[in-house]
Amino acid sequence: SERSTNLLGVRHILLVLSGKGGVGKSTLCTELALALRHRGHRVGILDVDLCGPSIPRMLRVQDRAVHQCDSGWVPVFVGHDSGIALMSIGFLLERPDDAVVWRGPKKNAMIKQFVTDVAWGDLDFLIVDTPPGTSDEHISTVEALRHYKLFGAILVTTPQ
Repeated sequence: SERSTNLLGVRHILLVLSGKGGVGKSTLCTELALALRHRGHRVGILDVDLCGPSIPRMLRVQDRAVHQCDSGWVPVFVGHDSGIALMSIGFLLERPDDAVVWRGPKKNAMIKQFVTDVAWGDLDFLIVDTPPGTSDEHISTVEALRHYKLFGAILVTTPQ
């Protein structure tokens, strides 16, 4: 498989997962990114929750667009100091509230493209917000990231 150089400047990759939806994965990703940024780290968020990309709305940048550069997509920079790089399917939809209804192969290709074709630059942490459940998308995400510095995973659960 063709390795991208876009993740070579990323020191740690952190996956955020859950077995079901609505447990607060995107909220945790957003708060974690803000906390790490507050401590002086360079942070990126990769929102691969293709069916419900809520992070752009949480960071109040749902109306922004991504642009192309020589090495791929340029993420949207957010936060009071524009210090958090964010890439989300929400930026590529015509209307950010549109539902994304795609079959597996198209989803998997989109995830692979997100991993290889975003120009992250140098980051201390890349936080990956995954879709709910234990689907094909998770396998695609881990497969696409396995050559890089996967730091760990946070599993968000509910007390019940």
